[in-house]
Amino acid sequence: MIGLSQSLQQKLQQRLSPLQIQAIRMLELSTLELEQNIKKELEENPMLEESNDNTDSDTDVKEEPKQATIEDYVRQENDTPSYKLTVNNYSKDDKKTSIPFAVGESFQEFLYSQFHLLNITPLQEKLGEYLIGCLDNDGYLRRPLSAIVDDIAFGTGMDIQESDLEATLKLIQGLDPAGVGSRDLQECLLIQLGRQPQNESVRNATKIVRSYFQYFTKKQYPRIMQSLKLDDSKMKEAVDEIIHLNPKPGNIGEEISSSQFQITPDFILEYNEGQLNLVLNSRNAPDLKLSKSYIDMMKEYASASRTKEAAGFLKQKMDAAKGFIEAVRQRQTTLFNTMSAIMEYQKSYFEDGDETKLRPMILKDIADMTGYDISTISRVVNNKFIQTHFGIISLKSLFSEGMRTESGEEVSNREIKNILTHCIEQEDKKNPVTDEQLMEILNKKGYQIARRTVAKYRETLGIPIARLRRTL
Repeated sequence: MIGLSQSLQQKLQQRLSPLQIQAIRMLELSTLELEQNIKKELEENPMLEESNDNTDSDTDVKEEPKQATIEDYVRQENDTPSYKLTVNNYSKDDKKTSIPFAVGESFQEFLYSQFHLLNITPLQEKLGEYLIGCLDNDGYLRRPLSAIVDDIAFGTGMDIQESDLEATLKLIQGLDPAGVGSRDLQECLLIQLGRQPQNESVRNATKIVRSYFQYFTKKQYPRIMQSLKLDDSKMKEAVDEIIHLNPKPGNIGEEISSSQFQITPDFILEYNEGQLNLVLNSRNAPDLKLSKSYIDMMKEYASASRTKEAAGFLKQKMDAAKGFIEAVRQRQTTLFNTMSAIMEYQKSYFEDGDETKLRPMILKDIADMTGYDISTISRVVNNKFIQTHFGIISLKSLFSEGMRTESGEEVSNREIKNILTHCIEQEDKKNPVTDEQLMEILNKKGYQIARRTVAKYRETLGIPIARLRRTL
């Protein structure tokens, strides 16, 4: 006889509040995405408005007691009317306009502008905007649609089907540049080939990519030629069609003039007389406040029993507005503190932009300096840029592991990658250098590095093995 027993267990679980989730997600936004988010919130919440003044009074958020009633809000006349957000950590020369190096559209804005011209339903508009926001820097949708369905359900409460996303993704894949919205390289190439004039070489190239892609990536050309009955010249023409396609449609330097996609930096680093001064791009620091007219309206409604419901609605909107402003405030503080720590850690590099002075740095280093979680640092540096006196720099590019030279000096693996890239760029394409040869080159330069480490760095650079780099 099977015995049955009961037991009690206690589990301690930490649940994030909606406001905490909002603050976390806001960290991931780029400056342009933040602007779009604020614009949307201003349109949807009448309690929220932009402030045109720069007074410093009453900038702090006053915490409301739990279980607050509408009467509590009405009585606190000195609290909410002047409740707003200002910051003073942007450049004094920044007049709330687009800074010179931030002109043009972002890549996502370029896609949004095309997508909104399509004949789409309201649901497709929402899904399309979400999917475009999920694209990586190369223009690919790397996440499974099933996972995105779960994200949308969690974030918005919308119950959608994967087929809805699939149909919307097909619309995005019809935008320019060709190949955007692809889920892998094969799909990217097929989309581009589908837009080419359909001559014999394009049709052969399409057959190769669709049915013999694995053989093509391994350069097993004789096998493909035998299967498709192609001679040397036909095969070369088909291969030429493929290799002239763009494997990274989101790369702003490939399809579109870079002047159309100039990056909007999130930080500005000023360097004057040997002093570094960090400021936030003012577009990261909007002046937001609660609407006084709607506050007055809420008070009026609360005084009459027949309009209590309307007052309750305005209270909900006011809570949402205060939460949104606080999330923006937290974003500014976290961004500034994180970038300040990075600037301190890499001070020698930021003084003159010499990459040899770039210290090995991982997320944990900055997490330890700031007291933030590693996940928070990761969200801050993702898709963020800083304007320096030597150019616009991606924050992600500043992070790298380190290794020691023969002399005991610790150097960034970015320096190793630069050497590898240079060697491969200069190689004879008919006889490319192997990982073993690259290892020997680095060893002679004083970098004691194993062949498998060379292979790992080469792969992170997106460079294929020597056999696959060989040209016909």
